[in-house]
Amino acid sequence: MKHKHEKGQKTVNLALQGGGAHGAFAWGVLDRLLEDGRIGIDGICATSAGSMNASALAWGMHKGGPDKAREALHDFWQNISRTGHVFSPMQKTPMEKLWGNFMPWKTDDSLSYFLFDSITRLFSPYQLNPFDFNPLRDVLEKSINFEELRQCDCVKLFISATHVSSGKVRVFNTDEITLDVIMASACLPFLFKAVSIEGEDYWDGGYIGNPALFPLFYETKTRDVVIVHVNPMNRSETPQSAHGIMNRINEISFNASLLKELRAIAFVKKLLEHDMLKDEHKGDFTDVLVHSIRADEAMCDLSVASKFSSDWDFLTGLRDKGRDVMAAWLDAHFEDIGVRDTVDLHAEFLNSNTKMFENHHGRHKNKTQRRKTA
Repeated sequence: MKHKHEKGQKTVNLALQGGGAHGAFAWGVLDRLLEDGRIGIDGICATSAGSMNASALAWGMHKGGPDKAREALHDFWQNISRTGHVFSPMQKTPMEKLWGNFMPWKTDDSLSYFLFDSITRLFSPYQLNPFDFNPLRDVLEKSINFEELRQCDCVKLFISATHVSSGKVRVFNTDEITLDVIMASACLPFLFKAVSIEGEDYWDGGYIGNPALFPLFYETKTRDVVIVHVNPMNRSETPQSAHGIMNRINEISFNASLLKELRAIAFVKKLLEHDMLKDEHKGDFTDVLVHSIRADEAMCDLSVASKFSSDWDFLTGLRDKGRDVMAAWLDAHFEDIGVRDTVDLHAEFLNSNTKMFENHHGRHKNKTQRRKTA
């Protein structure tokens, strides 16, 4: 079922990061966006938990528009919670139940998480999980009809996975998406065996594209890209615990590919702004308008272990934070969609050497003037 964008709607592309249970924050962002109704979605690029959100949203849109998409997202995360109560490593021990104040999203000191983390550092999934059991597979099968999803023509999907042998990103389009594609996009190699698709092995897409933005520029007609961050870009303090250090390393590495693409976007925007392209090439570049929904404040107090939490109160709490952040963003920036960026790429994301660029631009401008004078 095709749902055309309503008359008067603005359209955006979405970029959804991965981050385990923290993807519930993006659930809230999407829920509020769909509820608002003033913005249509052209394309979605996504990785890992972002791929699951994107698939649930697109399948829901295909089945019954925004209301069905909101329902599909809710049902997916509810199934995550129900399954996680059985299989999540973040289970209360009898002693923790006795104390009654165990909150897995606030601590990495739970005995169950300590054992889980230690074992996965000593043994590979090929030793520890030889039958490759993954409860997420059952959740996805229960939540999304992938055969129907591949027929969706109301939202374009671009799902990233890491090709193990080459280390390159593989982007799967809507008509290629299967259960295995989503599992590959979310395959953490220290927990699960690589997912084989057409004889090639894949790991979590976050290592090389979290998410990959470039398909949006070539495959959609929309200039505006709204990036929904799940991994914090900034932290006010340097971590000192082993868990905290590892978590920050993961955040930095999972943001690295996105920062590279943002740097490329910023470079092209400068070329266009300063008229540094030859006339015959100007039509090959688009001045992409970048918007950012940040999760830094929502995630700043969360532990590494919380990425594995399936506690319903925790997940819905993150959802509500996502809804609040999106509501505030819409109030502040709805009129900017289609008109201007709402983030300063250099100030917020890039450690740009502005003076170097300005000097280069000055030399380029002087050369151009000399050629015109001659």
